[in-house]
Amino acid sequence: MKVLLNPDRTISLIPPATIPTVKLAGARAHSAYVRFAGERSRTKSDRPILRRKRCRLTLKAVMVDSEALALDELEFPESRVRNPAISTSYRNPDIPKPNQTVLEAQARVCTGPTQTKPLTEEQAFKVLDTILKSAKGELKSEHNVSKAQLGAFFAGMTIRANAFPEATQWSEGERRAMNAFWPELVRTLPHDVIFIADPEGSIMGVGSSVGPQYTGQDAREMRLVGALREVLAGGHLGYEEVQGVLRDVLPLESGDNKSARVNESLLSAFLIGQRMNRETDRELKAYCLAFDDEIGPPPVADVGSLTYYGEPYDGNTRFFRSTLFLAAVRSCYGESCLLHGVDWMPPKGGVTEEQMLQYMGANTHLTTSQAKQLIEDENVGFAYLSLREARPSLYSLVGMREHIKKRPPLATSEKVQQFVRARGKERMVAGFYHEGYEEPLLMLMRRRGIHAGLVVKGEEGALSMTTKLKSANASKGLPVNYCSGFRSSISAAALEVDGVSREAFNMEVNAKDYGFEPTDTPRTDRSVAKNIELGVAALRGEKGPAYDRIVLNAGMVDHLLGCDGAEDIFTALDRAREAIDSGKALKRLLTYIQLSHKVQ
Repeated sequence: MKVLLNPDRTISLIPPATIPTVKLAGARAHSAYVRFAGERSRTKSDRPILRRKRCRLTLKAVMVDSEALALDELEFPESRVRNPAISTSYRNPDIPKPNQTVLEAQARVCTGPTQTKPLTEEQAFKVLDTILKSAKGELKSEHNVSKAQLGAFFAGMTIRANAFPEATQWSEGERRAMNAFWPELVRTLPHDVIFIADPEGSIMGVGSSVGPQYTGQDAREMRLVGALREVLAGGHLGYEEVQGVLRDVLPLESGDNKSARVNESLLSAFLIGQRMNRETDRELKAYCLAFDDEIGPPPVADVGSLTYYGEPYDGNTRFFRSTLFLAAVRSCYGESCLLHGVDWMPPKGGVTEEQMLQYMGANTHLTTSQAKQLIEDENVGFAYLSLREARPSLYSLVGMREHIKKRPPLATSEKVQQFVRARGKERMVAGFYHEGYEEPLLMLMRRRGIHAGLVVKGEEGALSMTTKLKSANASKGLPVNYCSGFRSSISAAALEVDGVSREAFNMEVNAKDYGFEPTDTPRTDRSVAKNIELGVAALRGEKGPAYDRIVLNAGMVDHLLGCDGAEDIFTALDRAREAIDSGKALKRLLTYIQLSHKVQ
């Protein structure tokens, strides 16, 4: 099937018989062709380019084995050429890149009480020397250590000194390096960074009264500094305190400091510090709910069922990401879906739903009301919303999150959002990787008041279950395909404190038990085009690992969330297969691409 998205966004279909075949995952299959013309993206950084030239992008054939990708007529200035087939190309080039020496150190020291890896003396001397040279203006601008990096690095060092167990506190090498550099750092670094490095003047033992006396420059910073003192000591904050800080400082302004609402070093220290201390339930709830009213009350879709999908916003770097195609399948039988995310997000910078939709020519700048219309449309039944439109304040942190390096609390809370509500039952699915975050995610779902919730430990922390056999060398902790959740119950014994009757469950899904042959998850290795190729081929009915993965996740999610008609898991799986084999799911995806440009 050839899909033409012309400048007027009309779609025409050419029968599959006219398309040559290529080898796909060991089987013969028609290659997927996607061609579109028009705007490559609508990001702020691209608008000047688009005013000068239009672009035409042609994906002539994406072959899994050779990844033969032809990009014709890509008419952009050489300095700004991107390959939209690779996830890393979606990074906004206007975001300054972090200093790599300090970023590597942040990856070691800005993490949890048991995961932190202290620096060696050589590493610590190199990092502090880099910081000092940057502060003195001795580095080229592209190698400067940003304020966000300074805040995150020194927050990590301070929390380790104040609150971490002995094994992950400062090494002797780190102590010697800090003693050697501290006198000059105190004279050179700005006061906000000195405060973060030694807030009470007690870590270094000598030298400076800056930390104890620092209060910030205005009322917003004063609140942030007060909260940060508690965080840097290893403490926790209340729900209203966290919400107050976030609402004070966001959105984060870009550009010179005169327009900034808060010093980036303080905010980055706050964000990474809360994650290092392992957020409490009340802190996570504050992050989750702080901006619910940012653009007004969410619209309510007139549908009987709506499932929210909370994939990790930083995408997949290795394996097939199936959620977009899964939504097209489930919408065929009345299970409407809302996907949400971003165009690009650190630290992984992997393939996201927005990249795939943008590459296929869909409008990825929908408002919440436009998403509601697509969800209600009987020929579509699903929608994608970008954080850029749904929560501008949180989207403003994308650049800072790259400079923080490690995931902040928002990486958990952003997966549990309700940008559109539903008249009927509301359900939610989210992925996780690190053990211990499954219960906080379910707590946030319950706080949302939904009818059913499910967390899945998928590959790369995504929410999709795999048909791959469990490895004999699997890491400790919860296995891949572990599921935990709750659903509506008619049992009075299941009545919870909020008056809603819910039944809790947890299980490890073994795809072989449901008739699936064990197969490795298809690899995409950051290729947006390859992910599309696999998904479109599966929706065209081509049997194989991608097809099985979509069917398994559609049927299992329906069953575990208690959806109508999915009480029997095998019936639920057959229903998903029929949606694909009949061509309905692919037609809905194509219709979505077309109608996303027509909703008002």
